[in-house]
Amino acid sequence: MLDEDSNLDVLIDVDDERWLEWHSADQWHILLHKIIQQVLNDLNVLIKVEVSILLTNDAEIQRLNQEFRNKDKPTNVLSFPNLTEDELLNANRNSPHPYLLGDLALSFETILSESLAEKKTFLDHFNHLVVHGMLHILGYDHETDDEAESMQEKEIMILNTLNINNPYQ
Repeated sequence: MLDEDSNLDVLIDVDDERWLEWHSADQWHILLHKIIQQVLNDLNVLIKVEVSILLTNDAEIQRLNQEFRNKDKPTNVLSFPNLTEDELLNANRNSPHPYLLGDLALSFETILSESLAEKKTFLDHFNHLVVHGMLHILGYDHETDDEAESMQEKEIMILNTLNINNPYQ
C-alpha cells in the first residue's frame, strides 16, 4: 500500500536469509524506499508507482539471467521494466492507483564480492546498484558511450544526494 505522503510503494521478497543478517526486512524496506524515492524525485517522476524487489543469491539471479537474458552467469542486479517510455511519459499523474514500474533482483554474493574487491562498503555498493537498476527501469541504458556517460552522470548525481561517493572514481 502507498504511504499517504509518498507516490511510491516498494514490495520486497527476501529469498536468501543472508540479507537479514545485515538488516531486518523492515529496515531493508525503509532503505529501499528512500533510495527509490530519491531516484524518482531527482528524475521528476510524479506518478504513483510500485516497484518490486527480490533480494536473492547467485543461484537464483543466474537462473533469471539465463531465462530472461540468455546469459548463464550470476550478476549483481537485474532490472525488469514494466512500462515503455511512451507509457511512462503518458501516465496519468492523477490516477488513484500506482503504476507497476518494474522489478529489480539483487544478488547477495555478487554484491558482497564486488564490494570487497572494489574496497567499497556493502551498503554503498548496494545503493549504487539499486540506483543503476532503477535507471534501467526508467529507460536509461549504457549500450553506447553517450548513453553510458549520461547514465553515470545521473547515478553520480542521485548517489550524491544520498551522501554516497562517486562509485566510478
